[in-house]
Amino acid sequence: MPAISVVMPVFNVESYLAQAIRSVLEQSFTDFELLIVDDGSTDASLSIAKGFNDPRIKLIHQNNRGLAGARNTGIRNARGRLIAFIDSDDQWAVDKLARHVAHLDANPEVGVSYCQSGFIDEAGRPLGLVQRPKLAGVDPADILTRNPIGNGSAPVVRRAVLDEIAFPSPRPGVTEDCFFDENFRQSEDIECWLRIALLTSWRFAGIARVLTLYRVNSGGLSANLEIQFESWVRVIDKARVYAPEFIAEFGRLALAYQLRYLARRAVRMRDGEKALSLVGKALKADASILWREPRRTLVTMAAAFLLAGLPRCTFDRLESQAMRGFRFRPITVRATNTKAGAL
Repeated sequence: MPAISVVMPVFNVESYLAQAIRSVLEQSFTDFELLIVDDGSTDASLSIAKGFNDPRIKLIHQNNRGLAGARNTGIRNARGRLIAFIDSDDQWAVDKLARHVAHLDANPEVGVSYCQSGFIDEAGRPLGLVQRPKLAGVDPADILTRNPIGNGSAPVVRRAVLDEIAFPSPRPGVTEDCFFDENFRQSEDIECWLRIALLTSWRFAGIARVLTLYRVNSGGLSANLEIQFESWVRVIDKARVYAPEFIAEFGRLALAYQLRYLARRAVRMRDGEKALSLVGKALKADASILWREPRRTLVTMAAAFLLAGLPRCTFDRLESQAMRGFRFRPITVRATNTKAGAL
């Protein structure tokens, strides 16, 4: 029985899937199974997955049910005591699983281990940005307002944690447990982490290493800001049912951070008017983000104003000059035909 079950949902990612699979198969920690859950792909993704000949791979096909449904299927078929998640357009550093196993073995009270993440573009090029979340002393308010886990390819979770939050499938005639809420096509991860934080005693803790390469894909789910925001609001509404006092205390601050995050996404999408609107709404929701995180808030405000007021080419040049000032520790990702190896 493998120590770790790696769950990889797949839906129409033929351009990136092979790189993601290789980054798992080439892990220095080898005692794992890779559950590739094809969620009704209509491109060549399924054929690409079938092209890998490795006994650790288990390929599962299902009709499209979204990320939550694919992850649930993977978890139900998993045999490991630890469950690792990777989205099929992302990649891992070669030592990711080894470091998470050591982290969890050394900290038995930690149920969710995560890491820092580096950002790459659609071609696998480093964007010069690294997610550096809070790594220790994480409480439910941190999960709600800042989501330190960051993305779906960062966490490794104890199976016992997921079993503790399992609930019966709401689908008629289906008798199986769910872990992620399939009513959410977006924000399903933060909804799950929030339930763990509020309803169990397990701790969240991170590793101060860039072990995940997160691909910023303009054509992905996160591109639709309105739908993303509506989904996030539904997460808050659900949590309000079982934790009303908690949401009353932290909901406005969480709203401000979420709107600021979406403003930054709008900047990446080069929508200056949308970015300005979102920044204004964020400050109206809770202006304390100005002194809680002054640098990030002011940078977001400045970027929104400049994008809305300057020609696109001028803004792009200014952004490029600013990004050249960033320097990050390199990591190794042993994946063939990728330029994402040095970040």
